Amino acid sequence: MKSDIQIAQETELRPIVDVASGIGIQPQDLHLYGPYKAKVSLALMEKLKSRPDGKLVLVTAITPTPAGEGKTTTTVGLGDAMQRLGKKVVIALREPSMGPVFGIKGGAAGGGYAQVVPMEDINLHFTGDMHAIGAANNLLAAMLDNHIHQGNELGIDSRRVVWKRAIDMNDRQLRYVVSGLNGRSNGVPREDGFDITVASEIMAILCLAEDIIDLKNRLSKVIVAYTHENKPVTAGDLKAHGAMAAILKDALNPNLVQTLEHTPAFVHGGPFANIAHGCNSLVATKMALKLGDYVITEAGFGADLGAEKFLDIKCRFGGLNPAAVVIVASIRALKLHGGAMLDSLDVENLEALEKGMPNLLKHLENITDKFGLPAVVAVNRFPLDTKAEIALVTDKCRELGVNVALSDVWAQGGAGGIDLAKAVLALCDQPQPVLRYLYQDEDSLEDKIVRIATEIYGADGVEFLPEAKRELRRYRRLRFQRLPVCMAKTQYSLSDDPKRLGRPQNFKITVRSVRISAGAGFVVALTGDIMTMPGLPKKPAAETIDVDGSGRISGLF
Repeated sequence: MKSDIQIAQETELRPIVDVASGIGIQPQDLHLYGPYKAKVSLALMEKLKSRPDGKLVLVTAITPTPAGEGKTTTTVGLGDAMQRLGKKVVIALREPSMGPVFGIKGGAAGGGYAQVVPMEDINLHFTGDMHAIGAANNLLAAMLDNHIHQGNELGIDSRRVVWKRAIDMNDRQLRYVVSGLNGRSNGVPREDGFDITVASEIMAILCLAEDIIDLKNRLSKVIVAYTHENKPVTAGDLKAHGAMAAILKDALNPNLVQTLEHTPAFVHGGPFANIAHGCNSLVATKMALKLGDYVITEAGFGADLGAEKFLDIKCRFGGLNPAAVVIVASIRALKLHGGAMLDSLDVENLEALEKGMPNLLKHLENITDKFGLPAVVAVNRFPLDTKAEIALVTDKCRELGVNVALSDVWAQGGAGGIDLAKAVLALCDQPQPVLRYLYQDEDSLEDKIVRIATEIYGADGVEFLPEAKRELRRYRRLRFQRLPVCMAKTQYSLSDDPKRLGRPQNFKITVRSVRISAGAGFVVALTGDIMTMPGLPKKPAAETIDVDGSGRISGLF
């Protein structure tokens, strides 16, 4: 069996200028990064503004497991299948972070015969967006500490600095550090720390900004510290936002690549879905909607995290309204949710599958009942799935009036997603649904958090710890009440306990602290043991990644 990277390297790619011309992008609107990847100038949006938008399809999934769900693979394969059916389609995905690539995840550009390419570039440095975001983040950190060192005109309390440095790597050693040691000339000693770049607010800002002016305005609002008088200090107060925007000027332009079947794909921006809002950039999605009749995009992790944030945050800010939602599941993953052991998933187990089905049904309920959107379930087929298992999943979903389509895009590419594509197109042909937000802007932050916890996760309620209560009072005083909420929660459970699989019952969500992302425009509620800097596993994926004398990379999944 060939690995993902072998399949990708054996595929003959089309020049990106040819892929771009197929959706009406002229060479003068491209900034080439070699023959197979390019940035598309945001100036193109002015030329496209009179065009009607295509139809938006969101791909989400059940609660992720080690057994695999295949959300990105399904997204890519669905786009290829729709192209095979003669549709003008554009895919919009997030950029991978190098930290997880070298950690436990491996490559993050799809899999098998449903990939975006060149996958090595996409998984590594790509067009340099991650480095630009890290540099802008760290420029702000440097200017903050320099201001304190140079006399502290703003009266910043060095014990109340909330801005961290960032690096695009899983490095637990950097979670908590002490900086500014070894004498006065080296700065003011204080506790410090690092976030992984994709957890930085700068990443969230880049992915929600509409243009360079909006980007600069959002950057100016970033809160970095508080004064001794308890007043917030922003990047604008430090006069850092202009230089930060200059660093990010090119990174704001969407990246264009292709699939193995040459379907155009924007891969741009990558905020973590269990920490930030987990969607690709708004500018890439909006550009894709002007260029394609159908746009296939995805949101990170399960529908409780990525899809909820996509709908309540990204769609709210961008005025987006999906025509259809695909919920990806695998029979293996559902059996794991039902109590089967990881090493026994290849054996038919209808009892475990039935016990795991409530997880899928809860995600379906969230999309169709809570948000009012039509959905189709994509069963990502594995070779040892049995007819009885497939029938059980199909019957349970159809009892709710939801269609089910088998997807075999990993093995067959777009040809394996034709049934799924037809089901999605049937939903798109129906009258456009109206997205129902879960909460309204005027609701209190506490009410927004409770509504997400009870209606989307199925919790009995929310416990706010004292620190969270203090922070909520502060944000109420600072008039941040109207902002949407971004929940930071484990991806492995509907609850905030990663060990509670399936559809947990009789639990509460514990909010231990609340942060403000004033530039991004949302409030982050941290639950459980969520960390903004992952660590490497005992045997990191980096151990198997290599490059030969000709520069050919191996081991990337």
